[in-house]
Amino acid sequence: MSISRFILFATKNRSPTTPNLLQRFDPSKRIQSCGYAKSAKNNYGKPTGHPVINVETQASRPWSAYVVSAAFLGFAGLVAFVHYNDERRAVAIGQGRRSGCDAAIGPIIGGPFTLVNTENQVVNEQDFLGNWVLLYFGYTSSPDVGPDQVQIMVNAIDTLESKQNVKVLPVFVTIDPQRDTPAQLRAYLKEFNSKIVGLTGPVSAVRQMAQEYRVYFKKVEEEGDDYLVESSHNMYLIDPKMKVVRCFGVEYNAEELSKEILRELQKSPT
Repeated sequence: MSISRFILFATKNRSPTTPNLLQRFDPSKRIQSCGYAKSAKNNYGKPTGHPVINVETQASRPWSAYVVSAAFLGFAGLVAFVHYNDERRAVAIGQGRRSGCDAAIGPIIGGPFTLVNTENQVVNEQDFLGNWVLLYFGYTSSPDVGPDQVQIMVNAIDTLESKQNVKVLPVFVTIDPQRDTPAQLRAYLKEFNSKIVGLTGPVSAVRQMAQEYRVYFKKVEEEGDDYLVESSHNMYLIDPKMKVVRCFGVEYNAEELSKEILRELQKSPT
């Protein structure tokens, strides 16, 4: 009887109690099945339909390999958690009332800060108590959106003051403190309106404030030593108790912004 016919006969006549052939392997062996004949990189994780069975002994992989793998996975998990926690505190680009920015207001957003103004004076959140504040995070090297947003902020505040006799203090916080010194910031803001309060400071202090206000920003390297900074470009309306009551995205023009600010002021009991 040929081997192939013998195997076929044995398969058809095997009793239910016959042990699986795989169990005849020594207990020290381990059976691993893989549903991919090629790497996931080339097949985007799709099964090929040709499982590959690899048999290897436990002795072929020393216990130290498991320790190293566990340590690596633990480190990767920690990095992922820190990254997620940091990203969770950021505001996505372009969010406003019409796109969900208002969901992050009240005690969830904002907090204490200590920075330096354009006159090299230390400033913190207590210095703004009693004032309505329109806060914007930007940087003086911004090529397009930044200057437009600053101009919108200035025009909206001028409209409120001239037509409604309402005063709102504009505050500009740089997200590029490495280049935006107090002098640089003062010269830049003077081109728009001398009323704007400019704030800068140590990188760590600026980053901390940006995190408290859920501001997204990221440095984008360019040729040479130059770089740009991607940012969410949101504005925050803060009441006299230094609580954020509204967040505005780039979709607002100066007229719309002034109307929405006035509406918030009229709703406030203060």
